[in-house]
This record gives sequence, C-alpha cells and structure tokens, in this order.
Amino acid sequence: MLGIMTDSAFVADPDVSAQLKAWLRDLGAVRRLAPKTLEAYQRDVGQFFSVLGPHTGGAVSLETLAEMRGADLRAFMARRREDGVEARSLARALSAIKSFFRFLEREGVLSTEALNVIRTPKAKKSLPKALTVLEAKATISATAELEERPWVAARDMAVLSLCYGAGLRISEALALCRADLDATALRVLGKGGKTRLVPLIDSVRQSVETYLKLCPFPLTPSQPLFRGAKGGVLSPRLIQMRVVQLRGALGLPPSATPHALRHSFATHLLGRGGDLRAIQELLGHASLSTTQIYTAVDTDRLLESYRAAHPRS
Repeated sequence: MLGIMTDSAFVADPDVSAQLKAWLRDLGAVRRLAPKTLEAYQRDVGQFFSVLGPHTGGAVSLETLAEMRGADLRAFMARRREDGVEARSLARALSAIKSFFRFLEREGVLSTEALNVIRTPKAKKSLPKALTVLEAKATISATAELEERPWVAARDMAVLSLCYGAGLRISEALALCRADLDATALRVLGKGGKTRLVPLIDSVRQSVETYLKLCPFPLTPSQPLFRGAKGGVLSPRLIQMRVVQLRGALGLPPSATPHALRHSFATHLLGRGGDLRAIQELLGHASLSTTQIYTAVDTDRLLESYRAAHPRS
C-alpha cells in the first residue's frame, strides 16, 4: 500500500525543483494567484511527488515525469481518498498537477498523455447560505444593542454594512484605507492583488461616515480604516465573534456569518433583476462560473416560496 509522506520528505532532483519554482513564479506573476493559493498548489504537487518517487523507485526526475503513467496518478488519488480527503480537495490537487505539467509542456521541457486518462473528481455542490433581507438588516442594526461603546458599535456596523451593502469579503473590508474611500465608491484590493471599484450606496456611506466621526484614533490616508480597541489593525476574529453574538440574539442559523452577508448581497441583487456580469464585477470574481452559483440559490429560494404559498403544494 502506498503512503503519503510529508511535504518535506519527498525527493525531487534539482531540475524538477527548478521547474517547480519557475511554475510557481509564473502563476504568481502572470495569473496573479493569491499567495495562499500558490501555497496550496505547491503542497498538492509536493504530496504527489512524495508518492511518485517511492512508487517509481527513486527521486522524482524529469525522466520520471515524462514516463509517468495513469496508474501513478490513480494510486495517488486512491491514497488521498483513503486518508479522508474530500472530492473538492482532490479536484484541486489534480488541477494543480495538470497546471504544472501544462507549464512543462509549454516550456518545451516534456509532455505526457497520462493526465488525459484521469477524470476530475466530482465535488458535491454546496450553495451559499444567504440571509433574508430582514435578517441581513437586523444583523447590522442590532449591533448597537450589544455594544456599549458607541465607536465600537459604529465600527462593527460599518464593517457588516460593507459586507452586505457592497459585497466585500471581510478581509477586503478590513484592508481598506482612508484613501480607498471617496463620496461615491470604494477602491477594493481583492484576491490575487486585483483592484476593483465598488459603488457606495447611501446607507453604507453613512455607516462608514458615522464610524469615522466616532473613531478615537487618527486615520491617515495610508493607514487601515478599521481599528481595534487599542488602535491596532482590527482582527477579523472580532467581527466573526460579533456575528456569533448577533446569531444568538436574533435566533439566526449557524450559517449566518460575515461571509453570508456577502452571499446575501449577490443573491438579493440577482433576485431584484441584477445583471450577472455586473454582479461578477462587484464581487471581484475572476470567472463568471463562480458568480453563476447564485442563480441556483435564487431558484431554490423561489421554489421554497412557491411550495409555501401555492394552494396545491
């Protein structure tokens, strides 16, 4: 039975190591993948090498990769399944491995047909959990009832307003600087270092302005907008804990998280007739297929309402 070694245990010769580094540089510079995505890709390929080396009887070389068979990949995938790795993670690992081999082929280093006989594992689709409009609004407004310090309440309401009213990820909201904010729009630094402009509706702008007026710390243009109790950068954990409090106070399900407010932003826009391409731009999705999942969410909600209201349901 094959075993998966740790990443540090796999052995690759200098030529393969050099190509691996070149591939990761290419992904970062050309495709502008986020650092955590690059780490995951490197880990996936490293885990594959840790199986391929012992399976083929030596260090992983370019010759090893050129002579790789479909059976080698199947052995790797089977072992990862035995370790309890889910289909989504297996699909990502296979995607990383394929990306590396495409790079080698594009650079004229080697080519292989082994990848053509391996099917991508089908991951179980999980739809984003959106709140209702009333739940989303209550999540924001009820913050003031749970926090005695006015400036902290205003801060948390502003962050949650940006998640629901502008569709920001919590990391994007907390990375905002004063210079990123103007009267009508936000300049948001998203995944992969990509910048997008997001319009500010009046209610969100007012929430941010209220926080700016009450914040006891100086906010220069280049410094983070949202601060912790001692003036440092606000931790996302504090906002997550706030939402846990709000879930208990409002009786919301465990799926009600800061990210669920972003899901709600997209779902409610689509339900009101929003254009899918425009929603893609607002969310900062690189691919339209990522945004299209909200069409399934909206359809499910429509069917739920139909079943609840139709007299013959």
